[in-house]
Amino acid sequence: MSRFRMTCLWAAVALSMVSGSVQADRANIVSAGGSITEIIYALGAQDRLVARDTTSTFPQEAQALPNVGYVRALSPEGVLAMKPGLILAEDDAGPPETLELLREANVPLVLIPDVSTSEGIATKIRAVGDALGVDEPANELAKQVTAQMKVVADRAAKVPEHSRKRVLFVLSLQGGRILAAGHDTEASSVIELAGAVNAMNGFSGYKPVSEEAVIAAAPDIILMMDRRGAGMADDAAVLSLPALAATPAGQEMALIRMDGQYLLGFGPRTAQAVTELADRIYGPAGS
Repeated sequence: MSRFRMTCLWAAVALSMVSGSVQADRANIVSAGGSITEIIYALGAQDRLVARDTTSTFPQEAQALPNVGYVRALSPEGVLAMKPGLILAEDDAGPPETLELLREANVPLVLIPDVSTSEGIATKIRAVGDALGVDEPANELAKQVTAQMKVVADRAAKVPEHSRKRVLFVLSLQGGRILAAGHDTEASSVIELAGAVNAMNGFSGYKPVSEEAVIAAAPDIILMMDRRGAGMADDAAVLSLPALAATPAGQEMALIRMDGQYLLGFGPRTAQAVTELADRIYGPAGS
C-alpha cells in the first residue's frame, strides 16, 4: 500500500461504513456539485455543510465554506481533511481513484444521479433529501420544481417549428478555436427547454468545431457562460471572430451570456434560468 493511500485511510479511521441508504449521522457534509449544494440550502440543511466544491457558487454564502476542489478533480486529502460524516457528490464526480480511496477509508459517500431533464431535477432533489433524512421537504420541493418546469415546457411547445431560433453554445474560445456543445449536453438540453434548437446537433458532447462547421450551422444566437476576469473577450471581440461574424448571430450581434451554474446546473433554479433564456431569445412571454 502506498504512503499516500495509507495516509488517506488513517485520516478517516474514525468514520463508519454505510451501504444502501445512508446510516451516517448526516452531519459534517461535504458537497461536490453546485446543484447539490443549492438543493441542500433549499431544504434548509445548510448548517450541516462543512465544505463544498468550486462549482458550488450559489447561494453566495456557500462561497464562505472551505473549497475541496473541482467536482471532477477532487483530492482525497482535501476532502478527508474536512472530517466528513457524509459526502454528497454528483454521479460524474471524480477522479475514480479519489472515490475509491474515499470508499476504502470508510467514508459515507452517496453519488446523486444528475440527468439534464425536468424529471432528472426532481429525482436529484429526492435523492438528496433521502441522503439527508428530510424526505418530506424534498418531495415538496420536487413537486414545486416539476410544476415550474411544466410551465417552461408548455411555453416552449407553443413556439412554432419554423420560428425556433438556432442557438450555438460556445463553452470556450482558445486561440480563436470554438469549443461548442453538441447533443447529450446540459447546454443542448437547456436550449431545447427554452424552445430553441441547438445549432450543433451533429455530434455528442463538447468538441472543437471548424470555422466551416460554425458557418454551416448558421446560428441565430450565440450563447456563452458569463465568466469574469482578465483576458475574457467582450461581446464585440467574440462576434468579430471570422467563424461567428459570417453567421446570422454575428451579423445581428446576437450574443447572450448567463451564469454557468445558473444556466447549466439543473437544480432548483433551472425553471427560472430557462425562462430568462427564453425571454432573451424570444422576448417576455405574452409580449
